Amino acid sequence: MTQLKDDILAGRRRALAKAITLVESSRADHQDNAQQLLASLLPHTGKSIRLGFTGTPGVGKSTFIEAFGLQLTAQGHRVAVLAVDPSSTRTGGSILGDKTRMELLSKDPNAFIRPTPSGGTLGGVARRTREAMLLCEAAGYDVVLIETVGVGQSEIAVADMVDMFLLMLSPGGGDDLQGIKRGIMELADLVIINKADGDFKKAAMRAAGDYTSALHLMRPKFPCWTADVVLTSALNNEGLGMVWQKIQEFETAMKDSGQLEKMRAEQAKAWMWSEIHDQLIDVFKSRHPDKVTDMEQQVLAGKTPPTAAAHLLLKDFLG
Repeated sequence: MTQLKDDILAGRRRALAKAITLVESSRADHQDNAQQLLASLLPHTGKSIRLGFTGTPGVGKSTFIEAFGLQLTAQGHRVAVLAVDPSSTRTGGSILGDKTRMELLSKDPNAFIRPTPSGGTLGGVARRTREAMLLCEAAGYDVVLIETVGVGQSEIAVADMVDMFLLMLSPGGGDDLQGIKRGIMELADLVIINKADGDFKKAAMRAAGDYTSALHLMRPKFPCWTADVVLTSALNNEGLGMVWQKIQEFETAMKDSGQLEKMRAEQAKAWMWSEIHDQLIDVFKSRHPDKVTDMEQQVLAGKTPPTAAAHLLLKDFLG
């Protein structure tokens, strides 16, 4: 663990990948080592800007992130991308194709891309995304991007672990506006209308007007920041500089107001309770697996109501 820690602090990508694999492991001995490693690295974290990207399928998140990441590395930044792929509810498998979609960025020595299966975790993120983010920060990456599974009511969970929540939308305008959950719009710190080029340029400008009007009807998340809309074309590298400018303005406003430190502290507390919830479920299922399986079969067969089954299992669990 000491050698792994030193290698991570030295910015070695192989060590970082090994550490993320360690924290993602469900083995008890691996988890003990992972917690020891994270505790030793904690003083070296917190120096990055944490960005969460979500958006409708086909909006071009991966294309945008690659173009955006290449622009940042060219400016001397070190960029880490934690891309979460959806896991199959039937087989548990995941494609993990983000390195293929971000071919140029994956070869950049100042970039690190880690695709991770969601593993059935709601919220658009994997269960250990938070730990992976801290490891990337300890390795010296000053911009950490989390690309979520997609847009939906459950994807708001990523907002609880990042500094800035960026919502990417296509130039569909009013039609798309009806399909976007209000909860997502309320959490957005910046709305990006991608594919604002060619035949879509006028539609993108109309969409920007629609979303700007919608944002003005919502109460701002923070007193120091009002969400804005930016037009981009990842294909033509247009608007990327404006997105980075908005991110820097957001970071400055949040730091100057003291809101960033307060928000991160609240996120850490929420992280603790999330971990308690997950561990309790794991212990609950492993304590009496036969009883749990038997009760599941009774519920499936319609012999016992779900609420009654839950009550009986909890009563047995609590003694």
